[in-house]
Amino acid sequence: MKVLVINASPHGAKGNTAVAIHEMEKVFTAADVEVETVEIGRQDVRGCISCYSCSKTGKCAFDDVVNELAAKFEQADGLVVATPVYYASANGTLVSCLDRLFCSTHFDKRMKVGAAIAVARRAGQVATIDGLNKYFTYAGMPVASSQYWNEIHGGASGDAVQDAEGLQIMRTLAHNMVFLMRSIALGKEKYGLPEIEPVIRTNFVR
Repeated sequence: MKVLVINASPHGAKGNTAVAIHEMEKVFTAADVEVETVEIGRQDVRGCISCYSCSKTGKCAFDDVVNELAAKFEQADGLVVATPVYYASANGTLVSCLDRLFCSTHFDKRMKVGAAIAVARRAGQVATIDGLNKYFTYAGMPVASSQYWNEIHGGASGDAVQDAEGLQIMRTLAHNMVFLMRSIALGKEKYGLPEIEPVIRTNFVR
């Protein structure tokens, strides 16, 4: 089992987002799940320009961390995206990254387990998580839940270590991800992936 974690915080390993991720990493490691965390918060990640180059090349035209993540994502059984909350949403770096990552990669993402984590001083996490979950559901990825919304609180860097409930939510989320990934692996081995129909695309003018 492999899990890819994307940390979108510009504070990297010193921020509250990292505190949440580390709590999950401990569970994954104890369960013999390989976990890799990639920090993108201070990287220059531009948004998608809808050039559709990826439909021909199978990768994004902008050769940056998104293409690096693509190969890791393809090999992963689960994906965790973690972000600080900016105006009740994920930060722009993560949104740009995920727009391009999900658009430019054409491998089958169905049944990879997805989990979104939102970190804030006070509020805005629920709206942030809702927005991030849409990437998973669009791609046919089961969404992992915890005992509460996947959020943790902290103001100054490191404050989140004091949020006992938030830390427990992260541990529970990780345990649930491990269970889901293992269950899906067994299901795929016995039954295969669900049958899919050819995609039908319509719009509002025809």
